[in-house]
Amino acid sequence: MPPTPDTRPPLSPFQEKLRIYLRAGYPLLYIVTAEEDRAIELIRAMLTDGELSKRKPYVWSVSRGLCDADMRAIDRKVADPKRILPFLLEQADPGVFILEDFHFFLDEKSPTAPLLIRQLRDLVAPFKAARKTLILLSSVLKLPLELEKDLTVMDLDMPNEAELAAVLDDTVEQVKDNPKVEVNLDGSGREKVVKALSGLTRSEAENALAKVVVTRSRLDPEDVGLLLAEKEQIIRKSGMLEFYATPERFGSIGGLDLLKGWLRQRGKAFSESARAFGLPNPHGLLLVGVPGCGKSLSAKAVSAEWQMPLLKFDLGKVFGSLVGQSEENMRRALKMAEAVAPCVLWIDEIEKGLSGTRGQTGDSGTSTRVFGTLLTWMEENEKPVFTIATANDIEGLPPELLRKGRFDDIFFIDLPSPQERANILAIHLTKHHRDYREFDLPAHVATTEGFSGAEIEQAVVSALYRAFAEGEEAKLENRHLTGAIGESVPLSRSMGSRIAFLRQEAGEKWRRASSQGEPTQVKDAVLAEPPPVAKKPKRVFEV
Repeated sequence: MPPTPDTRPPLSPFQEKLRIYLRAGYPLLYIVTAEEDRAIELIRAMLTDGELSKRKPYVWSVSRGLCDADMRAIDRKVADPKRILPFLLEQADPGVFILEDFHFFLDEKSPTAPLLIRQLRDLVAPFKAARKTLILLSSVLKLPLELEKDLTVMDLDMPNEAELAAVLDDTVEQVKDNPKVEVNLDGSGREKVVKALSGLTRSEAENALAKVVVTRSRLDPEDVGLLLAEKEQIIRKSGMLEFYATPERFGSIGGLDLLKGWLRQRGKAFSESARAFGLPNPHGLLLVGVPGCGKSLSAKAVSAEWQMPLLKFDLGKVFGSLVGQSEENMRRALKMAEAVAPCVLWIDEIEKGLSGTRGQTGDSGTSTRVFGTLLTWMEENEKPVFTIATANDIEGLPPELLRKGRFDDIFFIDLPSPQERANILAIHLTKHHRDYREFDLPAHVATTEGFSGAEIEQAVVSALYRAFAEGEEAKLENRHLTGAIGESVPLSRSMGSRIAFLRQEAGEKWRRASSQGEPTQVKDAVLAEPPPVAKKPKRVFEV
């Protein structure tokens, strides 16, 4: 008679690791997670396997006392933290005892700490011999020095794509019979929604999907933006990263055709089909160039084009006053970026954040260690986090940052060509509700020689102020633009020698973001796509 096939789902990496610890007789474990219910569920499921099925799971909290696997109270008297450890020591049967939020009572400021630390240490030898394991379950890691050698720390990672797919399937199952809810999830659409949920806890994913159903009366890949907004809450709490919600797209950028083409090509490489094809996740990009020529705008546009959250990483916030705090802040920020992946991590003016890595800074090597942590992560990270760093000062860039492996490529963004200046003028006139075809673009292009994109934008804004000063009914005309441009002094003239050095050095070392050989005569603007106009979606409160 053939053996009955095992229909149980395979153990997760977390369960496999925990299973090894239990079989090896580890007496004290510390699991760090904000998902108590999910952690307990995984532990209970693992204890149904083989020899471990002889160990019963128990859960303790200060509010409920000791409960069995079905959360039925066994003894409420041991809700007192001073009583629970001696009680467990006397239990004869093997078991796994989960203590929730026990770290509060181990804090050095707690009057119970000396007694409980001693009681925990007294458990080590007896638990090893009795096939019993104590698990401290907490959302934060607070470990007394006295217990460092006795406790083993584990992290419960965020739900993987398979778990999030199961959450999506559960939501679909709940709404499938509701005629008011439309479900449009084909193969690629389903994958898109699941990736958008990455980085959320199971509860957060359930809430995010419920919000989409209530707001849009559907489940559709087009609503990925609503799911990404949920990640903003996680990012805000980190303190190191800032969430940027931007409507900018490639249509907001006048020119940089080579850079746009490169990015569009890489944007397709985050899918499962790309993994099956043998492609790794794209690592990142370094943009070097003249200030105001579109480096930061490109970073914003990439996140909108790829429908990924944009995280701005301020390196200045990493450095703390306590010993080891800066290194820990860096690790925490990078871990947060991995948690919300796939995402775009934007490090603006990276050379300023890393200025302390060169020369004597008097910080006892903190800057160098923090920089080393960032470099190692950039090279070894396998999560779909695309890093875009921008730099204005190439002399401030350490050579370790520039070698292959840190970034997929390095692009130089130069001052805009005549055709690009025409496009930039058209984009900003359109954004301010003007028809660019009513203006003499070739004439304005000629007078903006040496202007950056940001300086052209400000010239358009200044022209609008000039027109508005003549009266609310006044019309923006060519003379207003001519006057505003004539009063502007571009950076290429005010800091001519420095900009010329940057253009010469960077232009020879790195790839150019724009095609060469553009015509000097401009007849019209050539817009690949109109600049985006943010629209406020209608909200439906009930289904």
